[in-house]
Amino acid sequence: MTLSSQPPYLPLPAGEIGLLTDLYELTMAQSYFAEGINSEATFSLYVREYPPDRGYLVVAGVDDALDCLEALSFDTDSIEYLRSTGIFTADFLDHLRDFRFSGSVRAMPEGSLFFANEPVLEVTGPIIAAQLAETIVMNQVQYQTLLATKSARCVDAAQGRPIADFAARRTHGAEASLKMARASYIAGFGATSNVLAARRYGIPPTGTMAHSYITSFDDEIDAFRAYSRMFPDRSILLLDTYDTVGGAHAAVEVAREMESDGHRLTGVRLDSGDFDALSRQVRRILNDAGLDYVRIVASGGLDEYAIDRLVSAGAPIDMFGVGTRVGVSADAPSCEIVYKMVNYNGRPVMKLSEGKASLAAAKQVFRQYDPHGMMSADVIGLSTETPSSGEPILALAMQDGRRVIPSSDVADARQRVADGLSRLPEAHRQLRQPDRFAVSISDALQNLDARIRSRLSAANPK
Repeated sequence: MTLSSQPPYLPLPAGEIGLLTDLYELTMAQSYFAEGINSEATFSLYVREYPPDRGYLVVAGVDDALDCLEALSFDTDSIEYLRSTGIFTADFLDHLRDFRFSGSVRAMPEGSLFFANEPVLEVTGPIIAAQLAETIVMNQVQYQTLLATKSARCVDAAQGRPIADFAARRTHGAEASLKMARASYIAGFGATSNVLAARRYGIPPTGTMAHSYITSFDDEIDAFRAYSRMFPDRSILLLDTYDTVGGAHAAVEVAREMESDGHRLTGVRLDSGDFDALSRQVRRILNDAGLDYVRIVASGGLDEYAIDRLVSAGAPIDMFGVGTRVGVSADAPSCEIVYKMVNYNGRPVMKLSEGKASLAAAKQVFRQYDPHGMMSADVIGLSTETPSSGEPILALAMQDGRRVIPSSDVADARQRVADGLSRLPEAHRQLRQPDRFAVSISDALQNLDARIRSRLSAANPK
């Protein structure tokens, strides 16, 4: 039972979550089981390197990962499927039949800003449980973090202009569309066109009309009139079905008719063409007709780079709708997120592979601020450290397989992103080639790292 008053939204039935894993997690677990190996282990989840042009990342998906861990189990059908593979022993399958995740999790709160190599969360528990957590935790956090980060960059680029999520039809599946809506809202978007996401997460719904609506009428202006009659206080008319400028003049005529009935046209939408030039033409037509209150919305092929170009050029666009390029994080569709064991049976462990070495031991991230309240540096230290300065970011989120904190309210996570971005210096928020944020390793962790490297090198000579 979670602490939230609302049931968790699991990506699939609870009894199947155990199968949402890579096969080697289960084969390793069977070997651990056969060898009687099940002491406590700690795994760190972190991003090794930034995706292109990123200077920061936004945590998202931690709440979903916790919900999945709390529900992680194998129902009868799952056990029977595993039996049918011929890979697993009967006694191990009996163990899985009664399996529940029993570990603890320390995590950054949803919506926190973080940087490369910093642990987003750490899972501690019997090694079989902690190992079986790997795939589902990575799956939930990686994608949503990419979307939240991409969306936050769009919000930065828009410089205060509202943005709506229009990505549902182009995301990679239904579940992805819901995660996009939530992640983008946390990052600062104002609304979503996805009605289920709006209901599920309490996000304002928004929408205009499609070209098919216009073409179902004999004349464009008849379509505009019909829509405005049905929605006199929320009509946004799509201008580019035939000719954008002609559509703008038709919208003016309908807007004047609406005024005579005591209503106002909310906006017009541009969905193709040169948004800069067309928005200037449409704005001039609207203003010349005394319709300066009518907003211009642009949608179609937009991302943070396109938004930045339009805003920097002074295009008179009041709101943006973004879809494909943000909903799939087109320029950076993945990040190098990893889940590495850092402690086993009280013994710090690490990986020494060239270019992929890991830091041993359970850790904490300590965030430091300058006298003006701006982020100045992070220090990765041991979880047991109490440095003289710095705010610890990871907090206990789950214990004994049960959440000890409720799911983050989307409004709280949204505020956390906004607060974090307002305190992150501009140099790290640039859309291209941002400066690297200062992240160092504490003296205590460096000393431990050196000792373990020396021991491992001696025990495993080249």
